[in-house]
Amino acid sequence: MSILKTENLKKYYGTSEENLVKALDGVNLQVEEGEFAAIVGTSGSGKSTLLHMMGGLDRATEGKVFIGGKDIFSMKDEALTIFRRRHIGFVFQNYNLVPILNVYENVVLPMELDGNHADRDWVSHILNILGLADKKQKMPNQLSGGQQQRVAIARALATKPAIILADEPTGNLDSATSQDVIGLLKTTSSEFNQTMVMITHNEEIAQTADRIIRIEDGRIAGKAGDGNV
Repeated sequence: MSILKTENLKKYYGTSEENLVKALDGVNLQVEEGEFAAIVGTSGSGKSTLLHMMGGLDRATEGKVFIGGKDIFSMKDEALTIFRRRHIGFVFQNYNLVPILNVYENVVLPMELDGNHADRDWVSHILNILGLADKKQKMPNQLSGGQQQRVAIARALATKPAIILADEPTGNLDSATSQDVIGLLKTTSSEFNQTMVMITHNEEIAQTADRIIRIEDGRIAGKAGDGNV
């Protein structure tokens, strides 16, 4: 079953033909429930713009994005913010942890912003899977880069979102730590049957995904992983 779908998705910048930039130019894409998909492309290809559109972090010039059958661009800004917090988990290259909150507080923050109490058993299970059980009271500046990225992954999983979007999640990590983090993403995807879409420019990392989607000049160029394009 398709959990995420884009229809003729476009994002243009500029107001005249001379300065028009087509960051996305008619992207049609489907991601199945439980799938781990990697979107790859060179710098400026449109991959990060696509991720931002799929996550409702920016609005499209034209086209639609459906998550769980819901047209997210049909919502007003406040409703979209709430939907995003409840149904989409984000993992960013720069972790985006709150420096004055400890590990546990960072993980449960999205739920508290939504006025809900954290499911302590669920959060503890996630932290155990990610090897953070003994780090709950640590502050971000007391953690390594790899540990901070694990906290970001735990935070993304904590709300049991429909989909997790990861934007270059290993971009600030060394090679060994990158492999560890990707392994954890694969583990959590399998453990929790979690749908995951990852943006990366690293071909080796992309090969760990169930499917690779290539983007060039704002268009889907080909899909690989099962031998089909």
